[in-house]
Amino acid sequence: MMIVLTSAAFAAEEKKDQSLDLTPNARSAVLMDADTGTIMFEKNKDEKLPPASITKVMTMLLVMEAIDSGKISMNDKVRTSEYAASMGGSQIFLQPGEEMIVHDMLKGIAMASGNDASVAMAEKLAGSEEHFVQMMNERASQLGMKNTHFMNCNGLPADKHFTSAQDIAIMSRELLKHPEITQFTSAYQDYLRKDSKKPFWLVNTNKLVRFYSGADGLKTGFTAEAKFCLSGTAKRGNMRIIAVVLGEPNTKTRNAEVTKMFDFAFAQYMNHPIFQKGDVLGSFTVSKGQVRSVPLVADRPYSVLMKKGESIDGIHHELQLETGIKAPIAAGQTIGKLVVRNGENIISEYPLHSPVPVAKASWWTLFKRTISSVFQVG
Repeated sequence: MMIVLTSAAFAAEEKKDQSLDLTPNARSAVLMDADTGTIMFEKNKDEKLPPASITKVMTMLLVMEAIDSGKISMNDKVRTSEYAASMGGSQIFLQPGEEMIVHDMLKGIAMASGNDASVAMAEKLAGSEEHFVQMMNERASQLGMKNTHFMNCNGLPADKHFTSAQDIAIMSRELLKHPEITQFTSAYQDYLRKDSKKPFWLVNTNKLVRFYSGADGLKTGFTAEAKFCLSGTAKRGNMRIIAVVLGEPNTKTRNAEVTKMFDFAFAQYMNHPIFQKGDVLGSFTVSKGQVRSVPLVADRPYSVLMKKGESIDGIHHELQLETGIKAPIAAGQTIGKLVVRNGENIISEYPLHSPVPVAKASWWTLFKRTISSVFQVG
């Protein structure tokens, strides 16, 4: 076990407390700042372990990405197959042929850890669970989850189905970029089939959302092999924390150790804001583009994690844009980075992406620009 304070974000003379173990009963653990990705504490973070229902973090991520892309909507109906209805373990007792909207399926996954709802959503998005699992593994690879391999979408025991505390923190951080998900993960109790003769009462499997101030997710897990697991998140002020534990002996110990991780983070650290979402960062020029200049606006908050009491006087930032950016460029294409320094030391780097596609300008547009510049010079 070791403490990792990444990226020189704290003073060079910082003494790492190698004796600190916030999770003595966990098999592995990670404590991460959600905004910067900085790890404040870790224990066996790369060990490959069964994640049980924490698997559903990736399932929910793919659902939220499909919603954001317009592939599906919250109000789309999802029909339950016989296979989806046959799932054991935690479930919302879907019947073959039953239809439920995406919104309620997500509620069933996030709160009740519904294995049947997870498979129904997998089939809705990919046509089959097998194809959906391929999507899960592809997304894991894209996110740099190096110690993960999924075999199903719900976390039921299976050979070669594993992940790590570090990778769970990574996919949890990605899921939290879709803030709508916390409307499901933060609710302590709710109902499905409200208008039917038999409303189904949901109680969140994550009791911290009721008992810990600021906790609003994210996903619990349990199997006999995995033991008790949790990817928890809590937010206070502008600071959001992700705490992952795997292999805890029981729910009481699991919740107590995640609480201890949260308390440690909020007591010891703070986020120093660099930009708020919507702030103007600058602009970049596009050679031979349909438009010459593209404004850059922060699509998320940018901050650095610091120890409380540490001086912020040396914190400054700069935009480093790529030279010779030529059209065409795609929306989301990397065009530079935001570099944050403490004095001369780089403490954080954030990639910057084009917010819009820029097509190549036509011959006539380029000709008119040339003529215009000639007359302006004259």
